[in-house]
Amino acid sequence: MDAIRDKIKNPIVIGVGALVLGLAIGLLVGWVVWPVKYIDAAPQHLHPDYQREWLSMSIDSYSVNKDATLAARRYQDLGIYGPDTLAEVELNAMPNQVDVINAYKAAASATTEIPLPGVEATKVVPTPETGETKRSPILTVLFIMCGLTVVLGVVFAAFYFLRGRSSGPATVTPAMQAQEAARQTEWTDYAAAGNEPPIAQFMASYKIGDDLFDDSFSIDSPNGEFLGECGVGISETIGVGDPKKVTAFEVWLFDKNDIQTVTKVLMSAHAFNDETTLQRLSAKGEPVLAEPGSQAILDTATLKLSARIVDMNYGEGALPENSFFDSLILEIAVWQKQA
Repeated sequence: MDAIRDKIKNPIVIGVGALVLGLAIGLLVGWVVWPVKYIDAAPQHLHPDYQREWLSMSIDSYSVNKDATLAARRYQDLGIYGPDTLAEVELNAMPNQVDVINAYKAAASATTEIPLPGVEATKVVPTPETGETKRSPILTVLFIMCGLTVVLGVVFAAFYFLRGRSSGPATVTPAMQAQEAARQTEWTDYAAAGNEPPIAQFMASYKIGDDLFDDSFSIDSPNGEFLGECGVGISETIGVGDPKKVTAFEVWLFDKNDIQTVTKVLMSAHAFNDETTLQRLSAKGEPVLAEPGSQAILDTATLKLSARIVDMNYGEGALPENSFFDSLILEIAVWQKQA
């Protein structure tokens, strides 16, 4: 889910998604909701069967009115399909229709230069009446909007692509560094060591600069029942300015079957040895000196939590030595007590 959220926040993904969505809506509206309607189409746009019907009716009409100009115009309305259509009509004509068809051909060719089977012609007269496509004003507006969406999508994607190339590699935040460190940390295999495996196991990682560090985890039984929560967050800082200089962390455990939340405070060597700081933080929970490999045990009515310091480093600067953390990786394991 986190990977999906990260991709959704990517402007390029948003732009491409908006482009695809806009095209899909445009096609849906243009093809289904308000499709194009053709009216007043010329005979050359008809199906071949209807073109033959058109030419047969034109021949029949000429046999009655003897209007050569009208006959020629109706034939030329078939455009490039005229010769083939006339050839098919002649092929399927009854014997008594041959003379009528020949008369039609002669009249049409004498009036204007049009391609007729068996009659030499030098050019094709342009069709005076062509089909007209009429669109709904709303559909026209929608097509314009779809076109603008495509253009804006391309510009948007190009802008962020070029900006990404010009700005160089993406910035790696302290939180991202901490997550990467947690992924590379080896988890304790309690079962392999002959111990009872925990019902829940988590890895919390802090890197200086992550001023909002506050990890919390839900504790569930093997069958999915909610048992409680646990977590670790910043308890105390030292000095001023950014980033925050964390000198102590709070590890806490909430048990749904207990009336209070148990807390222990992981303290830097400087804070633990400073009497004033030690007394002040003792009000938040039992103080524990943070050392690599050390662990803090938290007990509630039905849960037991072990917070083991996998790795830690102190920061350097103008503040007292070993007074604030540069990084901390904490492995949290939770067991359910037997009733």
